Amino acid sequence: MPVLLPGASRLLLLPRALLSMASGSPPSQPSQASGSGYVPGSVSAAFVTCPNEKVAKEIARAVVEKHLAACVNLIPKITSIYEWKGKIEEDSEVLMMIKTQSSLVPALTDFVRSVHPYEVAESNHDEPCSC
Repeated sequence: MPVLLPGASRLLLLPRALLSMASGSPPSQPSQASGSGYVPGSVSAAFVTCPNEKVAKEIARAVVEKHLAACVNLIPKITSIYEWKGKIEEDSEVLMMIKTQSSLVPALTDFVRSVHPYEVAESNHDEPCSC
């Protein structure tokens, strides 16, 4: 599963268990939460940074149009500090908060990687993360 990325694009997908715990239901509980229709572990959130609002809006609109997410919130003017190619970098970026079904995470990840302008699209858990 992708994690918070070092360097260029940083993508964070919250695991189903973490979202289940945030909802107040234990992750192993398969039943629906108090009649809401929510099934613990069925939703995920992805956080993706973009270089500017234009790119973020284009990706966000495409993700929703392709039904890869129910909603994307854009948070402008964040400051990202990270290590890239041995140097500490600082950039102004736009954060996309993408809310989706857990079953769509692989397709969402593939799509974002295919259209995102940054050089680095992911990191493995085994790689050090400076974020």
